[in-house]
Amino acid sequence: MEGAANGTLHPSCGATEPPYSLELLRNLDLAGVFLFAMLTLMTLIANLVFMEEVGYIYRKIPSSKRSILIWINAAAPVIATTSCIGMWIPRSTMFTDFTAAVFFAIVIHKFLLMMINECGGQKLFLRRFENGCFKISTGPCCCCCLCLPGVRITRRTLLWLKLGTFQFAFFRPVFMFLSIVLWTNGNYSPYDLSLEGAAIWINCFIGILTIIALWPIGIMFRQVRAILNCKKIIPKFALYQFILILSHLQAAIINILGMQRIIPCVPPLSSSARGAYMTQQLLIMEMFLITLISRVVYRRRYDDLEPPECTPEESGDNKQTPKIILNGAVTEDGLLGI
Repeated sequence: MEGAANGTLHPSCGATEPPYSLELLRNLDLAGVFLFAMLTLMTLIANLVFMEEVGYIYRKIPSSKRSILIWINAAAPVIATTSCIGMWIPRSTMFTDFTAAVFFAIVIHKFLLMMINECGGQKLFLRRFENGCFKISTGPCCCCCLCLPGVRITRRTLLWLKLGTFQFAFFRPVFMFLSIVLWTNGNYSPYDLSLEGAAIWINCFIGILTIIALWPIGIMFRQVRAILNCKKIIPKFALYQFILILSHLQAAIINILGMQRIIPCVPPLSSSARGAYMTQQLLIMEMFLITLISRVVYRRRYDDLEPPECTPEESGDNKQTPKIILNGAVTEDGLLGI
């Protein structure tokens, strides 16, 4: 601050664009080189753990569940990889952040489908909860509106929940494409949050779509939490929430501090570029830990779980074992008791 007052502000502190990767690497000291090496190694290990988990999923898990589980497990390694690329090449930050955000938008939709799939699929889900209601007074939209009535669980309401998450998976890439088009024309900059810039308006629309997408996840989780407790749905939901908070809320807070120059400039990184730089380093470490935890939470044999609860009529039918009387001997399932 004293240097700025004396007019000795470094030119890079007033730059609107991050430095080139070669310029950044030349200014690294020994500690910086060690940090880069460790974070890159963490990213590599996270991807290797994920690849090993993919092999386990293909060997041990039914084909109907493979695609969804691979998408969800890939969230942390993909974010770690995009953050590592953005760390090495600072000017690619906009593209790496967009890629990670689009991928996680699809993961949000996949997580909703996973909860339905864990209940046995849509048909069994509707049969199980045919007389129940969705409690819609949940976050992030209506957590304070406790007086809202429940909504009956039908095929139509389940479709609306799916559309709530699918719209984000669809519109997030659309807004990404629009941002890149405006950026090529000089109308978009992720560091320009003025009312005249396009970034503030696009981010507001994305924020609204995000809240709409998270609402069905909260509604579905409250509905299936007790039933899927044996399938570790609570730690899975916690991991999903951690990825959401760290990759969106944490990143937004740090980037705002950088753009307001609360984070000091350290040449060759300006305040905003250093904020993005810190976000990427934190995300690599956090996603590395989440990848290791996800391997423990998601690694289990689906065939060994107890079958989903049946309706009272079905359970009564299952308890009655067909019996046949043959020559005075009572047999079950048509087989003679020997």
